[in-house]
This record gives sequence, structure tokens and C-alpha cells, in this order.
Amino acid sequence: MTEELSRTSALASRHTALGSALEDWNGMGTAWTYHTDPNDEHDAVRERAGMFDMSPLKKVFVRGPDAQAALDHLTTRDLSKVTLGKAAYLCVLTDSGGIADDAIVSNNGDNEWMIVHGSGDTMALLEASAAGRDVQVEFTDDLHDLSVQGPASPDILNAHVNIDLAKLDYFEHAPGVLFGHPCRISRTGYSGERGYEIFAGGAVITDIWDKLADAGVMPCSFTALDKVRIEAGLLFYGYDMTDENSPWEVGLGFTVSRTKGDFRGKSMVMASKGAEKVNNVCLDIDHSDMVEGGERLSLDGEDVGVINSPCYSRRLNKSLALAHVHPGLQIGSTLKVSGSDFATDATIVSSPFYDPEKARTHS
Repeated sequence: MTEELSRTSALASRHTALGSALEDWNGMGTAWTYHTDPNDEHDAVRERAGMFDMSPLKKVFVRGPDAQAALDHLTTRDLSKVTLGKAAYLCVLTDSGGIADDAIVSNNGDNEWMIVHGSGDTMALLEASAAGRDVQVEFTDDLHDLSVQGPASPDILNAHVNIDLAKLDYFEHAPGVLFGHPCRISRTGYSGERGYEIFAGGAVITDIWDKLADAGVMPCSFTALDKVRIEAGLLFYGYDMTDENSPWEVGLGFTVSRTKGDFRGKSMVMASKGAEKVNNVCLDIDHSDMVEGGERLSLDGEDVGVINSPCYSRRLNKSLALAHVHPGLQIGSTLKVSGSDFATDATIVSSPFYDPEKARTHS
């Protein structure tokens, strides 16, 4: 672990036992690799069940009579539609309408909400939106986030939990008791598969991890997470979107409510629609391995974009990437890829690469 790490997962000992060096992400030691092959971890998520320690995401409770109002000012979605037991994926914007972060907001009832976000500026912006309102904001690292993903995940979890997960629709959540431990289970994830996030305290999360491993759920690294999320066309803040991008540019226009009241960056983001400088696309690269990322893309000698998130999918037998390109380039367009020591072609293909009907997550 490096000196910069300021946050620790209660699962750190489990990660090191599996071979992780606990590399940094978002200030927490994170399992980017294990001794196991990430391709095998990838297979587990697609065929059975795998689990990721997503605790490096930041979990924040927002409580009080004005909690919804504060979050409505902070985020792009109309939270009046996010009723008790539901959650929504959304953007947090800068004053100028760029993406400051992406997040999931959950309505826990009794004026309690939870926002889970990544490495962007959500916390500072939330505190600004809460100023002058009757609301309490509490960041907690005791609450851990264990993501169990894959087609077998409902059956495995249902055998050990006191609620019927079949009744949880996509982006719904409920309190429960798993392996005898209190938790909140949310039907969300970052894999393109049916899956659940388990939010539980640090004192019990290791026992939940161990019992899931005993039940056949494979521990998976962030290298495998990159494979599944890129196949599913899911964005990673800081790579596929930054504060230089509007939601319209990266395919997140669906998170922007055009009808709700004022929110940070509203006038600027609405004015930016139709003035996109880039579009996010999926690329099928003619290459036998993963490219590095950062390669320039060109068409007829003109620079038209850059690769942001690459991976190699053994399952699809393809080198894949998410990229930003000039607006107007069509699916099927062939671009030149220029790397540090290679040159090849890439084709713009439909998003996502995997399960384009999203039947795996939604059914």
C-alpha cells in the first residue's frame, strides 16, 4: 500500500491472501489483480457468480426534511420519481454543465437517502447543495459495498437471505439479513449481468465474503471488472467521462430531467445539447491483445478521436475499447489506430458489445 491511501477496506486481508497488492483507487487499497486469471474471473461473472469489493466507492447518507431537495439540486434526475425502495443512476454536474461525477441515489425512506459515488467532486458539491437546508450529510467508510454479479447470484443469495430477491426489480433495494447479518441489498451492479450490491458494516462484511466464497461465488479483481463493464458499455469516471464532457456527449442524456426545477449546471447543460464536441463509441480493434489506452484515432489522415478504456475479451475473442470520437461518425466506420509501437484498424460497433438488449440485467 502507498502512503497516499487514506481509506481501508475491512476485506483487505482477504484481498492480500488472494494475491492483491492493494493498489490505490479513490484513496483505498483495491484488488486490481489476484493470483487467479482475470479471464477465469470474467467467466465466473458471465456463467455463474463473481464478487467484487466495491467499497472504494464513497457511501454518503443524506438525512432530514430537506434531504431530497438537496439531492435534487445536486443531481440531474427528478428524485420525486425515486420512491421508497428505489434507486436511480444519475450525473452530478459542475456549474458549467460538465460531469463532475456519476452516482447512484437510493431512497431509504423516513427522509433518509444514500448516494454512492466514485472519484469525482460529489462530496464537496453535495455539501454546497445542503448549505442552508435542514439536512445532515454523513460520509461513512464503515458501510462496505460487496457486489455479487452473475446469473447464479439470485439463487445463491436467496438460499441465505430472509427476503425474496425475486421481488426486487432492477434498481430496487431493501433491508435484509444475509447469513445472519443485517444489510441492505440493491439490485444494481457494474457488470451487464443480473446482480446485487450488498451494503453491510465492516464488522460483518468479512463473514459475508467468506460464506459467499464457500457458496461458490468467485472473488474477482478490478481487471475482470474492467472486462465486464467495457463489454456492457458502462462508463468509468475519469476515463470515459470528465468535467470536460456533457452528459449528451457520453450517452448519459437519459439521466437529465428536462422538467424538474433548478439543479446545478441546468442552464448550461441544456444549452450544450446539440453542441457536442465528442461522442462515446464502442470499438472492435483488429489486434490480438488489449491496447494500452490513449491511442489516437484517425480517418483519412485526420485526427478524429482517442481510446479511453481498452480491454481484451477472451470470451468474445476480441480487442475492445470505449473511445471518444468526433460527432457524426457512423457505426461501421473504420478508423486507424496509432499506438506507440503498432498501427491497426478499429471499427465503430453498436453499444454495448455484450447483451445489446440488456435482457441479462433487466429480466
